[in-house]
Amino acid sequence: MLKFISPLIVVADLARSRKFYEDLLGQEVKFDFGENVTFKGDFSIHLAPHFQGLLGGPADFPVRFKANNAELYFETEDIENLAARLDDAGVNYVHPLRAQPWGQRVLRLYDPDGHIVEIGETMEAVVWRFHQQGMSLEDVAAKSSMPAAFVEQVIRQHEEDKQA
Repeated sequence: MLKFISPLIVVADLARSRKFYEDLLGQEVKFDFGENVTFKGDFSIHLAPHFQGLLGGPADFPVRFKANNAELYFETEDIENLAARLDDAGVNYVHPLRAQPWGQRVLRLYDPDGHIVEIGETMEAVVWRFHQQGMSLEDVAAKSSMPAAFVEQVIRQHEEDKQA
């Protein structure tokens, strides 16, 4: 049986990228192997020269940054505050905060090496926001593409949390 473990992105400056993911995106290091670092979210950054050496060398395996062909995806319950922090940090956006067709608000930015990072609000936050806007359970399910049972569970949980 084959088990997927982790995406790995190649970076030019390990310290710069580590600072970006730790300080700006709040990721915690799980393992630090010198030339590569694995975060608790189970993605890794790997220093380009070392990575290229493992493959056979930079002449045969050049690293191409900002290829716009993949992304790392994160979620948060508080997309507005994170967007403000990212704005203050002056990140290079692919696009600022905007809504997807199913109502989820997301933003995409480039990390220091031009890898796309997408950050979206959780679908629980989407459902609760729609409910707070007065949408019916059926309308929330239709707009968000989430099953009605999920929508009902999210609303019930938020209401129970408010009472506690």
